[in-house]
Amino acid sequence: MTRAEERASKVLGIEVPDALLKRWVTWFAPESQPFVVPEDSPVAGAGREFVPADEAEIRDSFELYVPERGTVFRSIRHDEFTSFPPATRSRLVRDQVHRGRSLVPSVRAWPSLRDEGISKQGDGHRFVWWPNLMTGREREVLTPYVEDGRRSSCHPEVDSRVWVDIAGLLPSARELAGTFPLSSGPNCFGTVMGAAGVCGAANTWMKREPFESWLSAATRPGGRDYDPGTVLVWRSSAGVVQHAAVTLGRGWALHKPSQGWMSPVKVLAVGDVLRSSRGSDRRLSRRTLA
Repeated sequence: MTRAEERASKVLGIEVPDALLKRWVTWFAPESQPFVVPEDSPVAGAGREFVPADEAEIRDSFELYVPERGTVFRSIRHDEFTSFPPATRSRLVRDQVHRGRSLVPSVRAWPSLRDEGISKQGDGHRFVWWPNLMTGREREVLTPYVEDGRRSSCHPEVDSRVWVDIAGLLPSARELAGTFPLSSGPNCFGTVMGAAGVCGAANTWMKREPFESWLSAATRPGGRDYDPGTVLVWRSSAGVVQHAAVTLGRGWALHKPSQGWMSPVKVLAVGDVLRSSRGSDRRLSRRTLA
């Protein structure tokens, strides 16, 4: 593989094999995809009900979690969509932008797709990604989508001595660093526990209660950002744990920003983790692996 090909195969500085890329396509542009539909819409009964909990990867792609009052989530196939009258399609696509559904790009942003009829999908200004639009453009489309607003992982920059030094304290950190999950679900809590050697934790949607139990049993209060094994814990003003990361030493930290399939386990400078995890209702505390 040439250097140019190697760069092209990476997303956020992480190698993405073709097999994983194919999975991404099915979550980003499924044949049957969810739409936010007003209850009084003529297509409110079209397709089938979309249940976010049952299709986590598609839920995270389109950022559809709970329907707002007066709307329903309907999963509509491409052939059903194209069978709607033009005025109905136009209103449906336009509604997605106003109601917060993701992946409704502008026609203007994709001039290379004009010959594919994207301006005829809806109102001429917005379109949705159907599978036929992705063929041959998988990396071209998905790389900027995954990278938008996200920092690249710095794991190749970590000195080998760092990994040697933390092998006993964080035995799985090196294995996890710079990897994408195989599905939605794995989150920040499981990543920290997994890095510390808790079997299976890194591949789990770890809930707050087991994380809190592990935190109490495996760590003690306090810690310094430059030292390895400091667990950074963000809580709401009510004391509810919101996010977690762990330091690797020498200024590096490991974290997974969200539970989404597009969110990898990354190594960043500790300062970047602190900045990216900051929130108006978040308070940071530190604990050290015992």
